[in-house]
Amino acid sequence: QREGTITVQRAPGLTVTIIFARSPFNSASIMKLYIGALLSVLATSVGSVAAFTAGVHRCQYRAASVQSQPQRVSNEASTTTTLKMSDFDFPSAMPEKPQQSMKEKLEESATQFIADLSVRLADGVDPPPEMEALREARDADSDEKTLALKIYELMIEQGMTYDIDPDTGKLSPTQFDIKNNLDIPEVKQEFNHLYSYGMELIKRGLIEIDTCKDIVKTRLIDRTGLSPEEFDKWLGY
Repeated sequence: QREGTITVQRAPGLTVTIIFARSPFNSASIMKLYIGALLSVLATSVGSVAAFTAGVHRCQYRAASVQSQPQRVSNEASTTTTLKMSDFDFPSAMPEKPQQSMKEKLEESATQFIADLSVRLADGVDPPPEMEALREARDADSDEKTLALKIYELMIEQGMTYDIDPDTGKLSPTQFDIKNNLDIPEVKQEFNHLYSYGMELIKRGLIEIDTCKDIVKTRLIDRTGLSPEEFDKWLGY
């Protein structure tokens, strides 16, 4: 096969030029197979462009000539095709991700929560019983409301009963006196976060109002020593 070029029109505004050098392949069918494989690689690569960050304006692909022995690829023996982002319909180029149901999302969250808490506990520190309750609810194929409830309870107990070591990130039982430190901003922020999370679960229909009120009363308000009315005023509600 002599040296030469082949220009292929792939799509409006997109032309691929293949430059090849002398090759031991004399069969025209083998050369066509090579060209077909190259174009197939190009087409496959285009489909992955959507994985790049939004700041990428173009992608370049370089096709080197086929040689019987490994050698350095020069600029004359290769060509660069520039693909503009506007040349493709990216939403249709990538397969759609399967949509998870709310139950599947909660099961995934439960699994991740359990795994994360397990590795963060300091040596010799027992997990709260709420973690095992969440594990059992997940393994028993519980419904969305049960899973949301168990996740919420574990969130509260993790925040209320453990301290985080600033150096290692490990959790150990807290000795913090909540009732006598309500004026510390970080304490109020933690309670407000946990309280707001419960309110969000109610809005999403993942927990009943009365159930949430009982959890907030026994697991949050009672730890402050305040009445429900004083608790709301303390948080600014």
